Amino acid sequence: RTLSVCASKSPPLSLFLILSLSTLLYQDLASTMASPRKFFVGGNWKMNGNKSSIAPLVQILNDGQISSSTDIVVSPPSIYVTLVRDILRKDVSVAAQNCHCESKGAFTGEISPEMVLDAGATWVILGHSERRHKFGETDELIGRKVQLALSAGLKVIACIGEQLADREAGCTTDVVFKQIKAIADNVTNWEKVVIAYEPVWAIGTGRTASPQQAQEVHASLRQWLHTNVSAEVALSTRIIYGGSVNAGNCKELAKEEDVDGFLVGGASLKPEFVSICCAKD
Repeated sequence: RTLSVCASKSPPLSLFLILSLSTLLYQDLASTMASPRKFFVGGNWKMNGNKSSIAPLVQILNDGQISSSTDIVVSPPSIYVTLVRDILRKDVSVAAQNCHCESKGAFTGEISPEMVLDAGATWVILGHSERRHKFGETDELIGRKVQLALSAGLKVIACIGEQLADREAGCTTDVVFKQIKAIADNVTNWEKVVIAYEPVWAIGTGRTASPQQAQEVHASLRQWLHTNVSAEVALSTRIIYGGSVNAGNCKELAKEEDVDGFLVGGASLKPEFVSICCAKD
């Protein structure tokens, strides 16, 4: 019988003992090693902007005082990737918002990982909740996209997150563990992957997970990586938070031990994005 966090029956004592021992070993290892994780802030512009609005937005970033201790990536609509790369400061990277699971062929309207690279981007966002829930992308499809993007040479911001009904039913970890497994099964080099935890109920709604809620899920995801991938990957992989992040809440979220940065939506189109990029300073 499959065990689920949503199940009403309690798991056997032996499982509790195994999980407890694994957690203690992980915490002991983590406490003896300094975190190698560099803070990461991504800006997802979604389907917004045009040539006239992008230039001043990029100029704000170019003029901003941004710490070298934070990796920063912006993700414009695909047709503006080359434009943004050409005019943006070189210490800020560019990402596409999506790519296909095939390198070429009769896939009208799609772009391949190789095209993303050719346009000047080095990152791609995959598995965003809007792709999952508005366009019907499955865990299996997202896994295939991750595999091809990495093999083509792109770095990946892989998104996961539960819907409100999942959280209210106590099934958050069931959902995100299933999603991260589909991603992990297709990763061979974790140095090129950032995991973005974005609770769907907090994206674009003005509702933000509390720092404690975010930390709880991030810690669970890191423990999952420790148990199912390796201790090294668990310690080094960046797990960032997304969901109505703004200049007003970013510093408190950034204080949490397992929150390694942000994937920012609406606020990435505003001057306050520079402040969010400095949340860890």
